[in-house]
Amino acid sequence: MEYRHLGRTGIRVSELSFGSWVTFHTQADVDAAAEMMAAAYDAGVNFFDNAEAYAGGRSEEVMGSALKKLKWRRGSYLVTTKIYWGLHDGVNEKNTLNRKRLIEGINGSLQRLGLEYVDVLYCHRPDHTTPIEETVWAMHNIIEWGKAMYWGTSEWSAAEIVQAIEVAERHHLHKPVTEQPVYNLFERHRFSGEYERFYRDYGYGATTWSPLASGLLSGKYLKGIPQDSRAALKGYEWLKERLTDKARLAKVQALESIAQELGCTLAQLSIAWCLKNPFVSTVITGASRVAQVHENMKAAEIAPKLTPEILARIDAIFGGKKEEEDE
Repeated sequence: MEYRHLGRTGIRVSELSFGSWVTFHTQADVDAAAEMMAAAYDAGVNFFDNAEAYAGGRSEEVMGSALKKLKWRRGSYLVTTKIYWGLHDGVNEKNTLNRKRLIEGINGSLQRLGLEYVDVLYCHRPDHTTPIEETVWAMHNIIEWGKAMYWGTSEWSAAEIVQAIEVAERHHLHKPVTEQPVYNLFERHRFSGEYERFYRDYGYGATTWSPLASGLLSGKYLKGIPQDSRAALKGYEWLKERLTDKARLAKVQALESIAQELGCTLAQLSIAWCLKNPFVSTVITGASRVAQVHENMKAAEIAPKLTPEILARIDAIFGGKKEEEDE
């Protein structure tokens, strides 16, 4: 496992990391979560991602119980979480980054995780109703209180991130240091245009999610939707249309020949492709069973095999176009 600096910070994150979205609580209980986290940790993963909104807070509870069971030394791993959507329908408790919500949010997350602090706290989406100064000050205070080491953004526009950085610099506050964008062969928009200049000029980190496009790039949907897949879960019906799109499936099928040449799976090839981006700090992988963790971790061995010629062939399949932003 290789380790990369998180943007211009001093901490280094494993190039492959492990996230809990969809799986923890929904598909994996505490024992299964601990087993998968242990497999990732043994492979060199030191970055574990979560969010208060995942499974309505239960994902954090599962990860917290798993960490308690694993008894790892706290300095040996990083835990991140994200705040925005909230867990309640109160007017000040959902879809906001106001000071009250952020401080109550981090307190709730720490309680569910059973931790004194998280390593990175993300603003899960931008809030266009709260002044950016209020959000930056609250995140600064959370870091000063020792409840988070760093803070970042997720699915923010480049302009919004620059504005947050400028506010922090003007008031000598802790600046956001990393973005958590969607990134895979189908969706590259968060690294194109103004974003590319942004990562280069500001040295912002990137902890990318959905490297397999919700499993589409693993190839498991080429013959329909398996009953044990996330698309078959209650509440994830919105995924079905995307995972059965014929044009996308044709591209995945075309990618198979390259994977066969390299002696790897489609999932490993797709994750390895993400690793070739020099602006990516870590690629967040997910799994519902240990075998998937072992398979995903091997992507680090495939990345060096992706020569410029092979990358060009992959781009030819996917058109090299940035698809529309995923809402």
